Amino acid sequence: MKVIAAYLLAVLGGNASPSAKDLKNILGCVGAEADDDRIQLLLSQVEGKDITELIAAGREKLASVPAGGGGAVAVAAPAGGTAAAASAEEKKEEKKEEKEESDDDMGFSLFD
Repeated sequence: MKVIAAYLLAVLGGNASPSAKDLKNILGCVGAEADDDRIQLLLSQVEGKDITELIAAGREKLASVPAGGGGAVAVAAPAGGTAAAASAEEKKEEKKEEKEESDDDMGFSLFD
């Protein structure tokens, strides 16, 4: 993925046909190791192809991939009063989850 990201950065930066040296330079700037085999494989697969066409083809392939776990389970709620109670319980659970995810308890901030 990092080789692909470096390739896309080079193309977005205006280099329509980045070389292995360009990709190694980009990866080196962020402290990532450059694997020559992966770079050569990527360059051989994208050689002579337009990046926008490659992205469009990839989107089409990803559109057919199922993106979710198992089937959804529908539960019918009994008459009126319990539906409101269930909704109130869900809101309480959501508030609890949000509180747990906060970093107040960690004792440090990301920007200290």
